[in-house]
Amino acid sequence: MQRGTVVQTAYGKVRGVARDGITAFFGIPYAAPPFGPNRFRPPRPPEPWDGVRDAVEYGPTAPKPGYLHPYTQLLDDPDIPGDGCLNLNVWTPGGPGLPVMVWIHGGAFRNGSGALPVYDGGNFARDGVVCVTINYRLGVEGFAHLPGAPPNRGLLDQIAALEWVRANIAAFGGDPGRVTVFGESSGAMSVTTLLSLDLGLFGRAIAQSGAGAVAQDPDDALLVTREMAARLGVEPSAEGFAALDPSAIIPVQSAVATEVAALPDPGRWGATTAASGMSLLPILDGDLLRQRPEDAIADGAGRDVDLLIGCTSEEFRFFLMPSGLAAVFTEELIGLVAAGMGLPAGVPAAYRDQHPALTPGELMAAIITDGMFRIPADRAAAAHAASGGRTWMYEFAWRSPTLDLGACHALELGFVFDNLTGEPGALAGPNPPQGLADRMHRAWVDFAVHGDPGWARFDTSARAVKVFDGPGDDVVHDPHGGHRKLWD
Repeated sequence: MQRGTVVQTAYGKVRGVARDGITAFFGIPYAAPPFGPNRFRPPRPPEPWDGVRDAVEYGPTAPKPGYLHPYTQLLDDPDIPGDGCLNLNVWTPGGPGLPVMVWIHGGAFRNGSGALPVYDGGNFARDGVVCVTINYRLGVEGFAHLPGAPPNRGLLDQIAALEWVRANIAAFGGDPGRVTVFGESSGAMSVTTLLSLDLGLFGRAIAQSGAGAVAQDPDDALLVTREMAARLGVEPSAEGFAALDPSAIIPVQSAVATEVAALPDPGRWGATTAASGMSLLPILDGDLLRQRPEDAIADGAGRDVDLLIGCTSEEFRFFLMPSGLAAVFTEELIGLVAAGMGLPAGVPAAYRDQHPALTPGELMAAIITDGMFRIPADRAAAAHAASGGRTWMYEFAWRSPTLDLGACHALELGFVFDNLTGEPGALAGPNPPQGLADRMHRAWVDFAVHGDPGWARFDTSARAVKVFDGPGDDVVHDPHGGHRKLWD
């Protein structure tokens, strides 16, 4: 690896690091540090700098909690100190005119960063794509509803990063007119939210394990804000929270998030919070976000953007199996959780009839996999296709041999990035199939480059879904159709 490649951005020059024909630039600020006078405010442009800025190490990450055992063994989430957390990373083989892919990380809107090893974009650059990964504000800083501050600050950060890409990516060899935005989990929820806003900042979108059903009513969001404020002893306002350092807020933020996820009670947290099982998420503010994304897509929003969307086959096993929660589930608890999340009343009994051999924990995992991931993805795909949008669906079905995870949430990440040696490689066990990574990564590249991942488009008559499970990777029509009809 060698230093020396210098690129001029709108705010100053940056020097990257080169290896094997790929140049990487790390920690480039796309907005000013969101603290001090900028705290709880919309993102502002970064201060220009003189000379050449070394962009050779990942920049600071947004304030966030650490993962708890056993997830520390499965997920990497580096914590890099510093105020300048609104930064991004670029991998490029050199251009000009190359397609661009911009990654929005997941983490339930409270964890994650663009600095995870599995998100290294070098293999996308190897295959002729300029890859960008971004950071954005998380938790209270990015998503709490604070009177006196604009809502959806984390979404505004994502938009600012995409605007930076449009203005600057040509200098790195990318074509600002050929941008694909992609993300996983809350990153995929962000992708579908951005898709629904018709921003004109990207022409293709990939949503992995997250779709358009998630948005929080402002009154429900205030219930969460007031609960956190009461525990912290401050007023439930931007001024009240600004009196505290993020490090003082995060333990309470985490405790409330755990309670919402463990028992999503609409009477306590509001229906839209309970339905998502998350305490902090994008808010229906009536300005930036006026409709749930899936409703806006059904009305035709984003029809000019090509969409690739899907999920893993057994998403929610990730949240129940390693932690041991699956073992404590009872049939009665399934009913309570399903009711709290607003799931159709007959769903638990219908799933039990279809799957009599599953334990209560396994059944709960199957129900929430469908309710939170598969059904919203199917609805977004159907709405996008019906409005005339070019649409493809996939399912990642390869099962991990580790910790009874199956085809769980986040398992596909190493395959998409063709980076099975990076975290969360531990999810996939000791010998994950490289051939599957070759095929899945190539489909993502082909979608970004050609606008076609390589299988039949999705429509509501055939419902073609590419199933990645190796070695066959068949296209299946209306997989899980029996389950899908239960939710209609």
